[in-house]
Amino acid sequence: MQVNVSVSHAGDNLNGADVSLSSQYAILFTLWLLVFSSSSQLMIVVAMLPEIGEQLSISTARQGLLVSSYAVMVGIFALVAGPVSDKFGRRKMLLLGSGLMTAALALHAVPGDYAVLLAARSLAGVAGGALSGVVVAYVGDYFPYERRGWANGWVMSGIAVGQIAGVPLGALLADNFGFRTPFLIFAATMGATFLLVIKFVPQPDVKLSERKLTVGGAIKEYLSLLKQKDILVAAVIFALLFFSAALYITYLPAWLTEYRQASPSRIAALFFAGGLASVITGPIVGKLSDRVGRKPLILASSLGLVFLIGGTTFFIQEFWLAFPFFFFSSVLFAARMAPFQALLSALVPGERRGALMSLTVALGQIGFAAGAALAGIIYSQMNYRSGTFAGAGVALIAAWLVWRRLPEPEVQKLN
Repeated sequence: MQVNVSVSHAGDNLNGADVSLSSQYAILFTLWLLVFSSSSQLMIVVAMLPEIGEQLSISTARQGLLVSSYAVMVGIFALVAGPVSDKFGRRKMLLLGSGLMTAALALHAVPGDYAVLLAARSLAGVAGGALSGVVVAYVGDYFPYERRGWANGWVMSGIAVGQIAGVPLGALLADNFGFRTPFLIFAATMGATFLLVIKFVPQPDVKLSERKLTVGGAIKEYLSLLKQKDILVAAVIFALLFFSAALYITYLPAWLTEYRQASPSRIAALFFAGGLASVITGPIVGKLSDRVGRKPLILASSLGLVFLIGGTTFFIQEFWLAFPFFFFSSVLFAARMAPFQALLSALVPGERRGALMSLTVALGQIGFAAGAALAGIIYSQMNYRSGTFAGAGVALIAAWLVWRRLPEPEVQKLN
């Protein structure tokens, strides 16, 4: 089914085409560093789960709560951040979120037991909620639709560089100085982001929401968004994508450690390979989606992941085989993210974009949290293969929804 959605909304900012390239790149780098810092501190937790469990003497199932608690808080506070950024502007929310994340990551260095670390992860999730949807909404405000795939591709490559540099560095520091040390490094990079936002990131010239900012008003706005069929479908797909990813990735390091003799340094090298794939893929696919449309790329990558996720334990019979497998999996994960974010940003006008992006981020994080929690139960009571089968099944449902129900906004193709 082909659905055309107009992307010409009154009040949308097109000044990204009118300012100097140096200003655009300064903004992109600032947002890139923010994404790098925020995603790296999350990925290092996943990579270090076995080590954290050993140092704090916690069970495998409880380790998963360090991931899911963060995701739940991101989901909750993203819902708060969206309407606030629509009314008061993205720049203020970027400053608030980056400042709070800096403080939260610094708190990870405070000595304590599992409860202290879980509290620190939850506080980081509050900051993550303030940032997650706002970054993509800012790109949607500042760049015209026919360049948003390109811009999102570059900004989101910060996630991949985190795998290449942030996770290996964090793993190395954790091996030598304890698992708390990497969080201080990412606190420093997030602090630098806070200063860069002050210096280089302006408030986009878009119409701000005139709606009264109340809890009831925010709930009404979200319900209004979900009543729109295209938005509801896109939001459900977004949640399913994260749910399936969590079923696959959360206990991949633990399975490789237990059954394929992987060490922390080998896990770090694996994330390096996956990050390299994402760095290469994200900007290229983002720019390609500006030319050929978003939906074909989202569908193709989703279908590919069905087979890769489900085939994980069959293909990786020895650890070295995890490298090409994870590389191509990362290519497909990256190939769907920038197009999907660009597509989402076109479904509403600028004064509602923050609410929509935060809603989808919240649903995505809730999906990831549910997937991580379920992955822990499946891994401890059954096996990792069962978790990958579940992840592949969810990914297949998402692919069907992309094919049959996801709208395809019209793109003004670039020459």
